[in-house]
Order: sequence, then C-alpha cells, then structure tokens
Amino acid sequence: MTFSAIILAAGKGTRMKSALPKVLHQLLGQPMIGYVTDAVAAVGVDQTIVVLGHEAEQIIPVLDERCEIVYQRPRQLGTGHALQLALPAVADDCQKLLVLCGDTPLLTAETLQGMAEFFTASKAACTVLSTTVDNSFGYGRIIRDARGNLMQIVEEKDATDDQKQIKEINSGCYCFDVAALRQVIGELVPQNAQGEYYLTDAITALRRQDKTVNVFVCQDNQEIMGINDRVQLAAAAAVLRLRKNRQLMRDGVTMIDPNTTYIDAAVKIAPDTIIEPNTYLRGNCSIGIGCHIGPNADIADCIIGDNCIVHRSMLCDCRIGNSCDIGPFAYLRPGTVLADRVKAGHFVEIKKSEIGEGSKVPHLTYIGDCTIGTGVNVGCGTITCNYDGVNKHPTVIGDGAFIGSNTNLVAPVKVGKNSVIGAGSTITNDVPDDALAVARSRQTNIENWSVRKGKK
Repeated sequence: MTFSAIILAAGKGTRMKSALPKVLHQLLGQPMIGYVTDAVAAVGVDQTIVVLGHEAEQIIPVLDERCEIVYQRPRQLGTGHALQLALPAVADDCQKLLVLCGDTPLLTAETLQGMAEFFTASKAACTVLSTTVDNSFGYGRIIRDARGNLMQIVEEKDATDDQKQIKEINSGCYCFDVAALRQVIGELVPQNAQGEYYLTDAITALRRQDKTVNVFVCQDNQEIMGINDRVQLAAAAAVLRLRKNRQLMRDGVTMIDPNTTYIDAAVKIAPDTIIEPNTYLRGNCSIGIGCHIGPNADIADCIIGDNCIVHRSMLCDCRIGNSCDIGPFAYLRPGTVLADRVKAGHFVEIKKSEIGEGSKVPHLTYIGDCTIGTGVNVGCGTITCNYDGVNKHPTVIGDGAFIGSNTNLVAPVKVGKNSVIGAGSTITNDVPDDALAVARSRQTNIENWSVRKGKK
C-alpha cells in the first residue's frame, strides 16, 4: 500500500446555523463529503481515513464502507491536531499521503491527480495546493521567497497587513511524504491567535530540515471553494450544476436553458432527450433516448423509457415504459408502473398502480392500488375508492375494458376483460368479462314540477 488519504471533517460548521453537520448538507442530491470521497477514490488511493468529531454518528452512514474512521474528540483543536490523531492509522507501508478537507466538494479528481503526480516527480516532502483569488480574506496566504519558493503559510488572523494583500492562497489540500511527516507532526504546538494546532506549521518544520516543499497551482480557483455558510453552499451548488449540465449537453442532451434546469449528480439522461426550463430531476433518475421533459417537471427517483413526454408534472419513484405521454399536471406517486404507450393525462393522480400497455387515463382521475390491463380506457372523473378508513384495497381492471366517465370503483373490486362501465356508475361488485355494468338509479322525470313549485 503506497497511497493513502486523510479527509478532515470533524468541525462543527457553526456558521451553517444548522443541527445537521456541515459536511452532510447536500449539493445536487449528494452530501458535501460525498464529492470529496468520490474525488479521492477516482485518484486511486489505497486507503481513505476520515477524521470525524461533531455529530460523527450522523456522518458515518453516508460514507463509503471502505472509509476508516478516526475521532477528534472531545475538542477539535485544529487541522494539525486532527492529523496527529489520524497519522497512526495510516498504513505502515504508505509512502504518499493526500490530506484534504471534507468541505471542499468542488475539488476535481483531475486536480488531485495532477498534484499527486507533481509531488512524485519533484520528490518533495510536501506539495501544497494553492490558487489565486481576487479576495483572499479568510484564507491562509502563500508566502514565497524572492525565487518564488514556498517559505511559509500564514493564516488570516496571524498575517501582517502586507501579507493580507497577497492573492495566492492555501487550499487546505496537501501531499506529504509520510516518513517526513511522521518526523515533524509531534512538534506542532498551538502558538497562534486561535490557540489551535496548525497543519501548516508542519510545512515550516519540514523547511527547517531543508526538505523540499513546493506548490502546485490550481488554475480554476472555484475548485478550492470551502463551504462555511448557506451562501457559499448555494454558490458551490451552482458550480456543480453547471458542470453537470455541460457534461450532459456534451453527451447529447438538449437543454433549452441550462441556468434554470436543476439536475442531481446521480441522474442519467440518454442522447436526444430535450429538457425544458424549470425542470427538476432528483435522486437516481434514469431517462431514455428521445424524451421531452418539462417545462416545470419535477421527477425524483424514476426510470423513464425512450421517447416519453412528461409535461408540467410531478413523478416520484415510478417506472415508466417507452412512448408514454404524461401530463400536463399529472401526479404519479411511488409504486406507479406504466407499460409502453400509456397515457396519463392532465390532472391525473396515480399511486402504487400498474397500467398495462396502450391503456389511457386521459384526465381528472384518481387511480390508487390498482392493476389495469392492456388497451383500457378510463373515463374522465373516475375514482378508485381504495381506502375504507382503515385499510387500502385493490382494484383490478381487465384488458380492453372501458370505464365510463364519473365512475366510482369501490375496492376491492374486479372489472372483467372487454367489459363496459356506464358513465356515472358506482361499482361495488365484480363485473364479469364482456359485460355492461350500470350502477345508478333509474332516472325519474316529474313534469311541471318547477311550475307547481313557483305557484306555491
């Protein structure tokens, strides 16, 4: 084992003003720390150690099971203190160590790989990842000598007025030679304005030993953005969203307006699909070839086949076949399964139901706990009365059936194949195959009733 990583994620994140640990706040449907562990995994490390402290029990379940946990408790005394605790867990045969923060979700695997290769090629004891920003307030400054070599890193609270003008900043990401780091990590002491153990002091100690310490410059300063509050969380999400949308467009997806299209990190979309504005695709969605989604669609955890239309509708945890037509203003709830060529039209709600191939539920209908066969037409205003106040009951509609408008199907009930339900019926008993069912009272006309009422 030659390459390990330590992710520092023990802080409280007080500026988030949240009961949720900072690294669990989500960006595009994924916890912040998930982006960091994904980037580390893509670099090909052999061992990942995560340092946890505040609310560690909430964080552990979202981590990859291969991550090893080290606790920084009861107090978090800085990055140097975290590394002092984590370093004993690093594998004995590790030679190269990547150290980074759990609140930097914009760091890419490409940047980390470039830094690691630079570190190896330069045979350094430490490589620091830096970048240049217009406003360096709050960041540690990179102090170089006249030849451009790294001298030290000075934190904001310890910087002089001249040092505060420096635009090159420390990202908080490093590559260390493990043997060299072990020699100096015990020397760290909290001699600074914050009373913390600074990891950057280890770099100064390495320089005192005449070890090679250098800087790898990240060209895209957005990558090193740390998240400390909700404003920065939104800014980071915007960056990730643009990355995701650009990649999908390069892969053949059309977006009418990428700036108003909100797609989570795990979503997959096949080529030649069109995404209209104000569309939200959340969770583990998969959308097939040639679909037209939106505008104003909200889809979560759904599998949608090829050549489907979803127009101004909400879908959650559904499976949709090919060539289906959904909306506008349809609501497909969890457990809904549509076969190929199904129509679920405007103001239709479907819950935990299976709709067979070629069937149509065109408008103003509620279908719940129902199995509908192939080629069925469900008339406007139909309701499956599936709930008796205590339990949910099933409705089964056979192939080729025709359900007249304004029908109430009082479950449990079965409607046979090729049967017809007369409009306005309330069906409480099973209907045989090929039958006509009419369940409404006979119409009675009372002549001259209005005239007689008027005389009174």
